[in-house]
Amino acid sequence: MPFIADLHIHSKYSRATSREMSPESIWRWAQLKGITVIGTGDFTHPAWFAELREKLVPEENGLFSLHEDFRADDIPEACRARVYFLLSAEISCIYSKNGKTRKVHSVIFVRDLAGAARINAALSRIGNLQADGRPILGLDSKELLRIVIDSSDDAMLVPAHAWTPHFSVFGAASGFDSLEECFEELTDHIHAIETGLSSDPPMNWRLSALDGITLISNSDAHSPAKIGREANIFDTEVSYESIIEAIRTKKGFSGTIEFFPEEGKYHYDGHRACGVTLSPKETIKHDYLCPVCGRKVTVGVMHRVEKLADREDGFRPRGAPGFHSIIPLPEIIAETLKKGVNTKAVNEVYFNLLARLGSEFKILMDIPLKEIERAGSPLLREAVARMRSGDVHIAPGFDGEFGRISIFEEAERGEIKGQGTLF
Repeated sequence: MPFIADLHIHSKYSRATSREMSPESIWRWAQLKGITVIGTGDFTHPAWFAELREKLVPEENGLFSLHEDFRADDIPEACRARVYFLLSAEISCIYSKNGKTRKVHSVIFVRDLAGAARINAALSRIGNLQADGRPILGLDSKELLRIVIDSSDDAMLVPAHAWTPHFSVFGAASGFDSLEECFEELTDHIHAIETGLSSDPPMNWRLSALDGITLISNSDAHSPAKIGREANIFDTEVSYESIIEAIRTKKGFSGTIEFFPEEGKYHYDGHRACGVTLSPKETIKHDYLCPVCGRKVTVGVMHRVEKLADREDGFRPRGAPGFHSIIPLPEIIAETLKKGVNTKAVNEVYFNLLARLGSEFKILMDIPLKEIERAGSPLLREAVARMRSGDVHIAPGFDGEFGRISIFEEAERGEIKGQGTLF
């Protein structure tokens, strides 16, 4: 039975993260989104680790459930489902290697609290784990991998948001040109990379070196509503062992749910201070300098992929898992209403749709369009249909600015409303 997993999020103890990122809130929002397995995030932080010990109950499948004393009862009936937690954490490694400062983020998965405690003990001897839910350590990524694999046979390290310019294994500013350059003799223990918001599977398929690597996607959520903006689809038993084995072998890994990568905030090159967005070709034409102020531009994900790729755009490896490109439901509703995404009007429509149709992922990917129209409007039906077909308009993100995505041109919005039952 297929299920959805979002394995990289953050707790309230990470910087720039909502205070609502508690086990109770994460459990609630996983159901609203349609997620069966959710990462805990931040198990390296002592206070969060203590909270996980208090509020989570270990299950026989190697995952955890929320203790009944902490479960809310305000979840729409149509969204209620079993949710499991998988122990996860993100580590920021900043170190010098081969004459260059490296800044690489990695996500760690571990089966049980004892394994997490062993990792925490090893890392606490290197840096301060209390300072941030995502600790910054002066530790070579290869040595972090060694600590993880020494902690448990079934623990796993995955390079996080692998193409982000400043903090990733392939990042233009501080990364490497290959996994082997980063992890050396331990590279065989790297079975997956996280593609990040600014890249998608087709971009990664252009590198033959990644053919044996599973491309996973996660939300990296810092607030409850952002959970599931990217996620993974598994067709296995719901268990830690099955999830890890699927990531290692691709068997039972059905694909990912993706941002449109242009919407990611590092897709294109550019200079945010001057409002300059550049394609890779334009960046080269300007000698990597901002045409307004003359300073170096931030080289984005698309440019970095172009540099490392050994295949043309459009190549797909045989047997590669599929993917779905989505727009979060609140953003779609906001466009149909011409309201801000965080307004009361959008929130009311969102929860009404969940109550009538089920979880957000069901609405975005599975619910028949006729049912969406009956529960919402002809405009909402058309918006979801266009998202499903990829018929959207995007101004690419750059240098830390998210891209701007839209579905309708202004003139056609009124035409669709006027057609009534035609949609």
